Amino acid sequence: MTLPARAGLDAVPAYRQGRSAPAGASKLSSNESPHPPLPSVLHAVQERLGGINRYPDMSAAALRAELAARYEVDPALVTVGAGSVELAAQLIHAVAGEGDEVMFAWRSFEAYPSLVRIAGATPVAVPLNAAHAHDLDAMLAAITSRTRLILVCNPNNPTGTVVGAEELERFVAAVPQDILVVIDEAYVHFDRTGTYGAGIELFRRHPHVAVLHTFSKAYGLAGLRIGYAIAPAEIAENQRKVAVPFGVTDLAQTAARASLDAEDELAVRIEEVVAQRDRLHSLLVDAGWPAVASQANFVWVPAGDRTEELEELLSAGGVIARAFPGEGVRISSGSIEDIDRVADALVRKEATV
Repeated sequence: MTLPARAGLDAVPAYRQGRSAPAGASKLSSNESPHPPLPSVLHAVQERLGGINRYPDMSAAALRAELAARYEVDPALVTVGAGSVELAAQLIHAVAGEGDEVMFAWRSFEAYPSLVRIAGATPVAVPLNAAHAHDLDAMLAAITSRTRLILVCNPNNPTGTVVGAEELERFVAAVPQDILVVIDEAYVHFDRTGTYGAGIELFRRHPHVAVLHTFSKAYGLAGLRIGYAIAPAEIAENQRKVAVPFGVTDLAQTAARASLDAEDELAVRIEEVVAQRDRLHSLLVDAGWPAVASQANFVWVPAGDRTEELEELLSAGGVIARAFPGEGVRISSGSIEDIDRVADALVRKEATV
């Protein structure tokens, strides 16, 4: 007997998590924060543990109110989800279905094409330009009558490149207003180009823009899974219709609110990650690898047919990175000790040549 299977799922690969690291190695494969939870955040979560027999507030009203006040928007425009990836899925399901198209740059966030196919829509991947950044002209040219949503990952994962605020403004203005433009700013806290916050300003000026943020990266809450979106009212309402009920736990909501109260402490940690990211880039370039200057919490090395060589070199030195076979290696920024380990791995290679 063959059990029924939904048509089309053969084209949807299972998401591949970054490899775990053995004891004594550095896990730089998943763009996680290298820092443990802040004591104030940990304390807030611990205080809520006694209530985990109860369902969370499905609307996340308190957190949404804080975020709405921060960005000076109506709380009804703020939605929450289990990380920005779930929010991206909500937005896709909210506007696209069978016969519709969802566009994104490629390579970009690995989950995008799968999320689109799961929604029954057709993914349209537009190649990055020679600088490993979004080719906005090509994306505009790829718009059709079937296009419903365009995802712009900014900074882009895995390349770390940024679409400047003026470029993004021109792009959004050129996209027809019946197409939703989603600015995925999961890594915006690490951007030092001056485009920080461009997504929110675009949301204020254009009726067809939504913005995604996450607490997984800069805030260090990857294990609790929480992010938020700010979107036009009708889109936000449809997001709530397609969201998984009770998808964001009380502990995650509590940690997010405590993190918003601890941003001065978090800012110090973010600057440490940025400093180690820039150091990582310099180490790779000095060792002869074609690393791309990054504005995220990782560095992309488009190693091409040398991808396996670089992955094995790092692994031998106790560094677990994320390899995309035949394309390149993404190495997360970690602690000083993590990047020291990368440096040692690269020096050993030079010593054997």
